Amino acid sequence: MIIGIPKEVKNHEYRVGATPAMVSQLVREGHQVMVQTRAGERIGFLDSHYERVGAKIVARPQDVYDCDMIIKVKEPQASEFPLMHEGQVIFGYLHLAPDPEQTENLLERGVVGIAYETVTDPQGRLPLLLPMSEIAGRVAVMAGSNVLQMITGGKGKLLGGVPGVEPAKVVILGGGVVGREAARMAMGLGADVSVLDNNVNVLRDLDQRYAPRLHTVFSNDLSLRSHVLGADLVIGAVLVAGRLAPRLITKEMIAEMKPGSVFVDVAIDQGGCAETSKPTTHSDPTYVVNDVVHYCVSNMPGAYALTATHALTNVTSRYAMALADRGWQKALDEDPHLRAGLNVCHGKITNKGVAEALNYNYVPPEVALHAMQ
Repeated sequence: MIIGIPKEVKNHEYRVGATPAMVSQLVREGHQVMVQTRAGERIGFLDSHYERVGAKIVARPQDVYDCDMIIKVKEPQASEFPLMHEGQVIFGYLHLAPDPEQTENLLERGVVGIAYETVTDPQGRLPLLLPMSEIAGRVAVMAGSNVLQMITGGKGKLLGGVPGVEPAKVVILGGGVVGREAARMAMGLGADVSVLDNNVNVLRDLDQRYAPRLHTVFSNDLSLRSHVLGADLVIGAVLVAGRLAPRLITKEMIAEMKPGSVFVDVAIDQGGCAETSKPTTHSDPTYVVNDVVHYCVSNMPGAYALTATHALTNVTSRYAMALADRGWQKALDEDPHLRAGLNVCHGKITNKGVAEALNYNYVPPEVALHAMQ
């Protein structure tokens, strides 16, 4: 198979879809790999490193997108849409549910879109999302702490306080991977931390790990409102795989929060979990609504691109190898967990959450695959 590794074009996105080590593995198995020049330069992966393991360096994105399969990090951007072609496999984060423009373009071009974020494992986890969720949870606390500074519009409250001064109250919505890592980071900085979730088993696990430092709260309308309004920093960490994030925080709740409070929405890739959420970038990360500073950067792990690239390719490489070695159709047919990553296939939506969010007909991935055989 001929595989392309493009240079990411999203704002301040320095991650790359394959490290030289991953490329070396693909080349050893007989595949051709085209890497766009300077794709990994900002994090120390030079063109010479890729050439040394057998990749061909190409200058133009068009040359990369002539390949059979594209391995990338973030969803295709508008400038990349015209480069995609029918039958091409796009293997990366897609986050289609809140993105009708991207979805329409993938459908029109007959692309096979396999989304990292909906690939599963036998335990029902999301193995290709997990490492970025771990990073995002930690970044959310660091970003929120910075935004609490006066110079960025925050109330000037230090997360851990100092002797004689109480710490900041951090409220985390969702006790999954992002929520757990955010809680660990916030507790490590000395904050007063509460996690809300509507799954008692999740709360029980967190309590067994971190009590009494961590407060676990069952989420309902009353507890959610009470904790959000009393928080200095709120972190939205909810996820429903493949679907739009639930809008837990209303405009009215934001208006009643304390001036200078901060809201970090890690769920922004799936549309955000507040009615006031809208995507931002690393170059312009915040905006203010009713004196509440919002941080809604849609590629938070990209701020730590070297760590994130290694963590991501550690888990994506074996799936990429399966797609290349067996061919995407056979690989998906044989592996139901990889097949769960199929979101679009030759003009059909093959993820139920995406279809419902964007009002498309849903075609089960098994049906779409068998229709092509």
